[in-house]
Amino acid sequence: MSSIKLTPMEQASGGVGEISALLLPQLRNHYGQRAARLRQLAEGHDQAAYLAFAARIAQAQQALLDSLPVPDEELQTLAGRVGEGAPLDVRSLPRSAYWQALLKQLLEYLTADASAPVAAALQSIASMTAEQRETCAEHLLHGRYDQVGSGQAVFFWAALMLYFSQLAAALPASAQAAVGEQRQYCPVCSSAPLASVILTGKRAGLRYLQCGLCESRWHMVRAKCSNCESTGKLDYWSLDRQDSAVKAESCGDCESYLKVFYYEHDQGLEPVADDLASLLLDAELEREGYARSSINPFLFPG
Repeated sequence: MSSIKLTPMEQASGGVGEISALLLPQLRNHYGQRAARLRQLAEGHDQAAYLAFAARIAQAQQALLDSLPVPDEELQTLAGRVGEGAPLDVRSLPRSAYWQALLKQLLEYLTADASAPVAAALQSIASMTAEQRETCAEHLLHGRYDQVGSGQAVFFWAALMLYFSQLAAALPASAQAAVGEQRQYCPVCSSAPLASVILTGKRAGLRYLQCGLCESRWHMVRAKCSNCESTGKLDYWSLDRQDSAVKAESCGDCESYLKVFYYEHDQGLEPVADDLASLLLDAELEREGYARSSINPFLFPG
């Protein structure tokens, strides 16, 4: 169990200057900004077509966030989930039919100008029964990525991410850091982090891990491996210069790595987009024998 505990908002306490243990997602134009960053990064990029494809999905997510938000009655049940463990734990949260409504609308939105391979993947999902789609979601949320085709997984995850991020953003909760370890997983939904971010402003220099599903961020000290919490064999890698905005933190103990994004070097960073645009760094780390400890929502194995 994570050492970051969520408490109902009225019970939250803390003094000025304390480090915020948890930052819930702020969704105002969240996916629109991601789409814009992906389009910007696509300019002149070797993988421009795929970055543009990802931007199209992010734009669809924003459109659905605006037109089909999570029902109020579902949000009203969230308070009862705060207090014990991760309130949106993927292993125990009873998913409503709303996420499938999001998926259906996402498929329709993307079908209009889809290429032949994308159209085939969209049609394969559309032809599934509701039970089959739930099974695919269950596989992905439990990390059984090989059970779902990578071409389908991107669209399932886009709908699930939009579902979980809205629930996370609406949680009537605060968080406090208790003494202890076990911060490898999101204290909101128990998913793995996508990346580390080093913030600026009033939280300058602090590291937060960003969830790859609900998009919450939680604090973790910089001197520990985000995967095994070891401190002895950490190295930092970049492709160009020492002050690069995009680096990878590798651990010699668990032989894994995770990207680190430094906002002080690029205020326009967007972790999902910049992660996808820096796959050359992943290739270098894999050549060095390290395995990635996270999944990008636009890039599943297979």
